[in-house]
Amino acid sequence: MVHAFQNNGFYVAVDVNSGSIFSVDEITYEILKAFPDNFSRRRAMEEFSDRFDADIVSQACDEIENLKAQEVLYSPDLDDNILIEQLNNNKGLKALCLHIAHGCNLACEYCFASKGDYRTGNKLMTEEIALRAVDFLAKHSGNRKNIEIDFFGGEPLINFEVVKKSVAYAKEIEKRTGKLFHFTITTNGTLLDKEKTDFINEFMDNVVISLDGRRHVHDMMRFYRDGSGSYNDIVASARELVKGRQNKDYFIRGTFTSKNLDFSEDVFHIAGLGFDEVSVEPVVGSGESYHITREHLPIILDEYDRLAKRYLEYIRRGNRLRFYHFNLNLFKGPCIQRRIVACGAGFEYLAVSPEGYLYPCHQFVGQKRFIMGDVFEGISNTNIAEEFKECNVITKEECRKCWAKYYCSGGCHANAYFSNGSISVPNELACIMQRKRIECAIMIEMAGSDAKMDAS
Repeated sequence: MVHAFQNNGFYVAVDVNSGSIFSVDEITYEILKAFPDNFSRRRAMEEFSDRFDADIVSQACDEIENLKAQEVLYSPDLDDNILIEQLNNNKGLKALCLHIAHGCNLACEYCFASKGDYRTGNKLMTEEIALRAVDFLAKHSGNRKNIEIDFFGGEPLINFEVVKKSVAYAKEIEKRTGKLFHFTITTNGTLLDKEKTDFINEFMDNVVISLDGRRHVHDMMRFYRDGSGSYNDIVASARELVKGRQNKDYFIRGTFTSKNLDFSEDVFHIAGLGFDEVSVEPVVGSGESYHITREHLPIILDEYDRLAKRYLEYIRRGNRLRFYHFNLNLFKGPCIQRRIVACGAGFEYLAVSPEGYLYPCHQFVGQKRFIMGDVFEGISNTNIAEEFKECNVITKEECRKCWAKYYCSGGCHANAYFSNGSISVPNELACIMQRKRIECAIMIEMAGSDAKMDAS
């Protein structure tokens, strides 16, 4: 399978199975676009010789046949059995997401967690359950040395003391086991003070702070319980925290809705505030006026193209900015297992509710059908783990025929479930936006690389 597209003056061909990417001329692009699954020289000559010079079409066909012989265009399908075998080579649990607090001081309009409590009521994870969760991760991580704990909510800083105790306990386990814990926290930033900021910058390997962009955009969706906007408080706190991050990772993570389809303005507004690690992602859900519908897609796809062009111009002027969805490494991509099944939810990655229940990921918390067990007795429902492991680009019919399958790895299980009622049926709107983001990311990599492969 070959996917040919054009973006920002580039004609690009992607060979799906080999991962090869080529910058091509217009004629080669047109030929490859016309024959995505099986190249025919005869049909190409018949179809394009009346539009282009016949000798040039023949030369393009020669080059396509040469690359096909090298198995970098129209390369053979990967062996499903080998892919599944590698997928089943599970090394153990890699990460736990601790829902340290079900509750939040904000009441964000689009919150997937029902304003922070996941429809389970306001609850704080106790120290006992948090430490049991740390033990559970260490015990079930197999031969992995590097393992991860993500502190999540609600707003995790509501339960800051348990966050601190969990980190301290994990550090003690490191001394006994040789494991290395890595910590991440996702926060709205409104409760940050000097103590919390210093702690996060010392112990958290990554921190995600929620900020949607321009003040009016942010405050329209992310506000306090009394209805007042949170923009000013978050920007001030985020700046102070990021100033002390040094070389540690962080992301300013925003959400765009139907109310700000010009979201590239929000990306560059955030960059203008001094933040150079940015993610602005489409809202998840349906049924509300701010949700994304099919009618919004043409505007959104054009906006991604606009963002990609501005992004490229911005970094070419010497500015530093990393937009999460454009971070595509063409030369050293993820391992084959990660290309098949994405995040590893349900078997490599689990979430822990405040009560200690285990779920496949943070977005399924509160859904009783997805309780896998608890941190005291372990996993009792192994069928859920198998269900998630078996849900991959090989088994999803929509994914098997998609050119982007080895880039998106099948998409988000939760997004699929909450839009279609099944983790095995991807959210079509999310897929369309993801494919556009991947095209933009490839264009940016090619435009910034001296290692272009030219098949013209």
